[in-house]
Amino acid sequence: MADRRSSSRAASLMLAAFMAAGCASGGSTPAAGPDASVRGEADPAEADRQLLNGTPNGAWESSYEPLASGPVLIRGGTVMTAAGEEIEGGDVLLVDGRIESVGVGLDAPDGATVIEATGRFVTPGIIDTHSHLGVYPSPGVEGMGEGNEATNPVTAEVWAEHGVWPQDPGFWRALAGGVTTLQSLPGSANLIGGRGVTLKLVPGRGATDMMFPDAPMGLKMACGENPKRVYASRGPSTRMGNVAGYREAFIRAAKYRERWDRWLAGDRQGDRPDRDLELETLAEVLRGNILIQNHCYRADDMLTMLELSHEFGFSIRSFHHATEAYKIRDRLAEENVAASVWVDWWGFKMEALDGIPQNLALLTDAGARAILHTDSGLEIQILNQNAARAMYAGRSAGIEVTRDQALRWITIHPAWALGIEEETGSLEAGKAGDVVVWSGDPFSVYSRADQVFIDGAVVYDRSRTEGNPSSDFELGILPDSGLGGGR
Repeated sequence: MADRRSSSRAASLMLAAFMAAGCASGGSTPAAGPDASVRGEADPAEADRQLLNGTPNGAWESSYEPLASGPVLIRGGTVMTAAGEEIEGGDVLLVDGRIESVGVGLDAPDGATVIEATGRFVTPGIIDTHSHLGVYPSPGVEGMGEGNEATNPVTAEVWAEHGVWPQDPGFWRALAGGVTTLQSLPGSANLIGGRGVTLKLVPGRGATDMMFPDAPMGLKMACGENPKRVYASRGPSTRMGNVAGYREAFIRAAKYRERWDRWLAGDRQGDRPDRDLELETLAEVLRGNILIQNHCYRADDMLTMLELSHEFGFSIRSFHHATEAYKIRDRLAEENVAASVWVDWWGFKMEALDGIPQNLALLTDAGARAILHTDSGLEIQILNQNAARAMYAGRSAGIEVTRDQALRWITIHPAWALGIEEETGSLEAGKAGDVVVWSGDPFSVYSRADQVFIDGAVVYDRSRTEGNPSSDFELGILPDSGLGGGR
């Protein structure tokens, strides 16, 4: 399939014909009709859960399937676990797509592939909490921009996954930088911009083929200047108007939630409440099933959003950009709210004026959950280098930041922010085999990702001339193929 295709254009054309034939032949059973609870037989409680989440009949669920892989022993490298250990001459054993064990002197099972990592480094796969890959793909042209439904200040009804283009070349540039998982979010034009989706960086024909199984959805919210600017002519045009907009939306959502919960608790007596896609999403936030990812720069804005969360009884999972997070680092630690920040983007608008390169170090020193994110198709390719820059910025200011802490900024902490920390983000037995083998110290500008494993399979190998994922967009059409372009 497209996952493993040759970079040869002729091979790509043959593959396209094969896939088209496969799609035409079908092979999947049609979903049950609108009155059915789920596809096939299902537990009624699960049917209710799907309905409330906006995924009735099992719709919109992940169709991700790990690539085939045998046992792999990565042997003799410096293993940085992001779980408190850095093991010299360490081994990582992957079996059935998961980490079987981490240690020294591990035995290779029969038939295992052995990768000699002496002189190299091994880390968990890198995770980016804030990306727009797929919804703002390359090429960056008007016809491809799906990231902002800027038609209303509250568009909680839209989902990023419905706009993700799996052929975005940016996915494979990020993969080559050691990124195995990212959250693709709507943009920040709106007070509430819609649901985000967590993706594994594996090729797929549709967004559901890339969706991280069982990862909770995120909800993108934005405070401050962006909604004010976009909606200045119709409102909200002030921070006061922003907050009034959030409050009004959640008041309506609370009533909607109560109607549905009462109908279900009453054994479905009376007419079923009508579905409302906007309020459905916000009600799931109130139930704790969708994680708020909040674009917010200034310290006072973040404190305002925390008060909003107290009023309506929900939690904010992570503030994004958060250039002034260091000013309220004690509150963030106390409230268990993460801060997803840059290393040194600042000064490009008024609310971003007080950014400092020690933000991550100060957050870490205060016991807050610090995360390095990108919001960029370019910066995502060098998250490891930016983590090193932030680590040394902290040290230069006298803040002791360990290598393990810096690694956590791009691995286990973002995994927590996305609700997938039990599955990935550290090299520990039982977790998914999302692993990167680096040519050298990952905190060196000279190091590159040599091999990137996702669920135990080598998805990217720097030494390969063929077989690494690529986009059909970059392959083009053979001039003599007869497949001319049309309108």
